[in-house]
Amino acid sequence: MRLAGKKALVTGGRQGIGKGIVDAFLEEGAHVTACGRGEKPAGYPADWLTLDVADPDAVAAAATSLSALDILVNNAGVQVEKTVVDSTDADWDHVMNTNARGVFNTCRAFIPLMRDGGSVINIGSISGNVADPSMALYNASKAFVHGLTRSIAVDHGPKIRCNAICPGWIETGMLDAGFDLAGDPAGAKTDALQRHPVRRFGQPRDIAAMAVWLASNEAGFATGQLFTLDGGMTAASPLNPGLF
Repeated sequence: MRLAGKKALVTGGRQGIGKGIVDAFLEEGAHVTACGRGEKPAGYPADWLTLDVADPDAVAAAATSLSALDILVNNAGVQVEKTVVDSTDADWDHVMNTNARGVFNTCRAFIPLMRDGGSVINIGSISGNVADPSMALYNASKAFVHGLTRSIAVDHGPKIRCNAICPGWIETGMLDAGFDLAGDPAGAKTDALQRHPVRRFGQPRDIAAMAVWLASNEAGFATGQLFTLDGGMTAASPLNPGLF
């Protein structure tokens, strides 16, 4: 029960990585509130807050109502599968308002109200360091998250710690959408698996395990860091290991 007595908010907690983090935090004894744009899903195990993180006024009101957090997880995110030339103003607003401004909004509102020793965990991406094809706005938004993570750690320590988890290819709907861009989605998926030394894609529970550690007192000396969890994919050269 590494998080017993701690109060957490997880944005984008309906499914995928967010839901995995919610479940793991509950198992470790935290009191968890999750949020999303829609109503609370039936049978959801944690408290729920209907909230659009892109709305600064709504986020500020939520911070006042929840207050005194120990853990803030910024997981809410969206993607648009387009190059920069093909992206529209509406695409910019859709991606940046959630992935970049949403993280900014929640950090600005909640950090002043967090308890001493609190932990902010931002969900970045390997796409903030290396560019996935036809994902220009998503790649840029995650690079913003990485930079903001470092700034928060520097500006707001020692009261709080701030780190980012940078997932690789995790089995969620976003992963499938990425493979659908390929001319041969099945072939692209097979090739991608060969580029992972662990020979599998990640699961939400893999990211949740790191989130639990970063939220716990065990990670008291970790701040301002970007923790890559990608099954070793970005450690390899461009050569396909399946050919050797």
